[in-house]
Amino acid sequence: MRFVKLSPATLTALIAGDLDAASAAAGHRLSPYLAEERWLWEIRLQDIAVNPEAAEWIARAAVSEETGEVVGHGGFHGPPDADGIVEVAYSVDPVHRRKGHAKAMLAALLERADADERVTAVRASIRPDNVASRATIAGFGFFKIGEQWDPEDGLEDVYLRSTEARRTRPPAAGDH
Repeated sequence: MRFVKLSPATLTALIAGDLDAASAAAGHRLSPYLAEERWLWEIRLQDIAVNPEAAEWIARAAVSEETGEVVGHGGFHGPPDADGIVEVAYSVDPVHRRKGHAKAMLAALLERADADERVTAVRASIRPDNVASRATIAGFGFFKIGEQWDPEDGLEDVYLRSTEARRTRPPAAGDH
């Protein structure tokens, strides 16, 4: 899985519903699914306006390495907070679900977080009834640390995964 950064120009075109202009600005053919997420791109464009560093962490189109198609989007809610925590976010286009894309996105996002020395942990917030998302994070080292109320999604379970354990592990056989 690879990610294509969605610049402010791309986000503005997506918000306007102009998929052709958004694709041209992104340098990659974007999917109609991304154009349907206007509410999200409005939030992300505001995030970048408030903190330009956020552009390096949020708003990415997820591209399948196998097909070259945009299969969804992913990133983080923003740069690391004061405690070094980033919150992961990803969504798979319904026509591409149940093909392993969510796990591939999550793995790539965790690799990104692990590579940044400022990041101490990755957080995930998931509604208790979202079985697919809970299955996606299974096996990636997340532990439930509590619950929270989200105004849009309602009750969410909060999970955390430390990056320290991954950075300090001894190299596996064959690693150089």
